[in-house]
Amino acid sequence: MPEVNGQEKTEQATPKKLADSRREGQVARSQELNSLAVFATGLFILFFSKTFIGNRFQELSVYVFGSLGELDLTVQLLRVYFMKAVMFFMLTLAPLLLGLVLISLIAGYGQVGFKITPKALMPKFSKLDPLQGLKNKFFSAQPFVELLKSMFKILIVGWISYIILSDMVMGTFNLLHSTMDEIVNFLLENSIEFLWKIALVYAVIAAADLTYQKFKYKRNLMMTKQEVKEEHKQTEGDPEIKAKIKGKQIEMARNRMMQEVPKADVVITNPTHFAVALKYEVGSYSAPKVVAKGMDMVAQKIKKIAKENNVMLYEDVQLARALYKACDVGDEIPENLYKAVAQILAYVFQLKNNKKSII
Repeated sequence: MPEVNGQEKTEQATPKKLADSRREGQVARSQELNSLAVFATGLFILFFSKTFIGNRFQELSVYVFGSLGELDLTVQLLRVYFMKAVMFFMLTLAPLLLGLVLISLIAGYGQVGFKITPKALMPKFSKLDPLQGLKNKFFSAQPFVELLKSMFKILIVGWISYIILSDMVMGTFNLLHSTMDEIVNFLLENSIEFLWKIALVYAVIAAADLTYQKFKYKRNLMMTKQEVKEEHKQTEGDPEIKAKIKGKQIEMARNRMMQEVPKADVVITNPTHFAVALKYEVGSYSAPKVVAKGMDMVAQKIKKIAKENNVMLYEDVQLARALYKACDVGDEIPENLYKAVAQILAYVFQLKNNKKSII
């Protein structure tokens, strides 16, 4: 198992690390799959256009070999041959090669999707370090693995190709007295046979290589437990910092709440553990509104501010508990508490009016 700073990489890569790796151009990709796509496309195009290609090739061959016996090999004749060859390529082989290039790009897109990664194109000057290069070359298992893969592929494909081409070579002895049409058909049929057999071999190689590439990619991106923790801190935030921020937010919200206590009409208490400050403005609220609430120390602070600002304190144990549980700051009181609160507010407003009349 790979290690980082003495810690084993035992954890699978997180979605963030996978996304970062993709942005940097690191993806699980099999070059053999592209080769398979090229072989299969070449086979497909050649099979369905063999008549057209055969006719074009036959016309070129008849022209070249037919004119050699009649004309001297002059510069002018070589130019004609060259132009004929160019036209043959442009009209016959160029579409085939263009199709192969296109399918190679599509195969690459099919494996990893479309993603522009400028970072992958940036030069990495660390790769110019000769000591690091020697270390990667002689003390890393990766070059040996790639070498073994290449040797195995060459041996398998070479062996299959030798078997196929041996039969083809033996068949060419029968072409000595064949017509040009028969020669062209022989070449096309054997080319198609060669391509589909090699495509089958590459299908097996590509499947094995793709499985290996995905395994290697996941293994290289594995993380230590500490790396997972550090990433979690970066994405979700350090728990200690989050706790401090939350505490600060609670404190700020509490301060704003305390600023509303002097505007309240009454503070209902139980009398020691709970305190709920209510305000009611006729025409503004459909029901009395909770502007502040708290328990224990916060309740005592609410009561203190209320006394300092001549806000009436009304003791009702059951109502104070019910309001505290049923309402948040800014909520209107529920309907089942309308009657009890209305009686208290009527009493408070009556006292205020009596004070005003006395003054």
